[in-house]
Amino acid sequence: MSTEQNLLTEILAALPGLDGRDLTFATEGGLPSVFPVSELATSALAAAGLSAARFTGSGRVAVNRMLASAWFAKSIYPAGWTLPSPWDPIAGDYPTRNGWIRLHTNAPHHRTAALSVLESDNSPEHVAAAVSAWDGDELESAIIAAGGCAAVMRTPEEWCNSPQGLAVAAEPLIAWQDHGPGPARRQSGMTSRPLAGVRVLDLTRVLAGPVATRFLALLGADVLRIDPPGWDESIIPEVTLGKRTARLDLTLSADRTSFTDLLATTDVIVHGYRPGALERLGFGAQERQQIRPGLVDISLDAYGWSGPYAGRRGFDSLVQMSAGVAHAGMVDTGADRPVPLPVQALDHATGYLAAAATLVALTHQRGTGTGRSARLSLARTAHLLMPYRGEGNHSPFPVLDEEDFEPGQEVTSWGPARRLRQPVHIQGIDLLAGPARRLGLDQPQWR
Repeated sequence: MSTEQNLLTEILAALPGLDGRDLTFATEGGLPSVFPVSELATSALAAAGLSAARFTGSGRVAVNRMLASAWFAKSIYPAGWTLPSPWDPIAGDYPTRNGWIRLHTNAPHHRTAALSVLESDNSPEHVAAAVSAWDGDELESAIIAAGGCAAVMRTPEEWCNSPQGLAVAAEPLIAWQDHGPGPARRQSGMTSRPLAGVRVLDLTRVLAGPVATRFLALLGADVLRIDPPGWDESIIPEVTLGKRTARLDLTLSADRTSFTDLLATTDVIVHGYRPGALERLGFGAQERQQIRPGLVDISLDAYGWSGPYAGRRGFDSLVQMSAGVAHAGMVDTGADRPVPLPVQALDHATGYLAAAATLVALTHQRGTGTGRSARLSLARTAHLLMPYRGEGNHSPFPVLDEEDFEPGQEVTSWGPARRLRQPVHIQGIDLLAGPARRLGLDQPQWR
């Protein structure tokens, strides 16, 4: 079998009831990498498409590898305005006394934590000088202890033999748990919009969770994203397609009541909090099922759900450093610095797997009347990809042309834009959604 087929076989084994018999691939194009990033993109999107087809009983699914690869980079192209940079000026890879470390400083409090440990100002040159005086492991530990985000670059062998690498390897790609019965799911009966009437509470941030809920919105779900006051992200134009956005402060009594009301009447919750974070707010797994019996509960994290890193803050680029992905890229290309994947592929792939898990859980709920939860992680997705080292596509990425874009313009909160055509086609289903919107534009209530 091809790499694409092997990856898909592993993915479908984690999604009960799915098979690839009604699937076709268009396999032109690919991203240059030592890993099969484009094949991972195609396989993850295929899983999401197949899960939607099974949910509705519709027909064939077709996935375009070139468009799948492009969506893993970006899907929105502004007309007359500019997307904000996805990276803070001091985020990046720095040499320490004994190797490389990556600082993730996009969030202001993560930047403050790193700068406080380094005793540096917000200058890349000064940060580099400060980092160079540190041992990598010691700096990683100090920044994490201060509430920041960092990861030293490890070899694949170091990761595989570490306590966290062993813990992640022992976890399933998708961990399932069944729950008790609950009220019937709302539905519209529209085959072309299979999730119309389904309420999805979106408690996710950069980037896997928003990708998952974006796909659910494209299928017609009422996706309501909740953020705390003042929070923003540079990728919002990319991922709020079809969603409504509201703000709540879960430390305030009135907002906790509003959130409880939302949770009691939702069908699905997708959240990207670290293990224990919602528990500390009084909305742990048991409490969520009590508030909304039979809830479909989908959770994602960075470093896995067991082992010493389970509670660690993390992002795609950090997991690539920790798990040996960036080191493998450096060695195999003969580079003198970390070489990550060409896109945030762990985020995107995990997002589409989470969307597929949501649809599988909703299908299970429809058949049994009971809820189901699923847990996924970026580190476990990296574990899926690592054995395929050396099987990547090394050719330049194809140039997009007019046929690769949706007709017309999307009128977003920031201005008009063009959106790429969907990389997955599901017979009988229309993947449509309203334009991308800023955070906090809506009231915290269902339609």
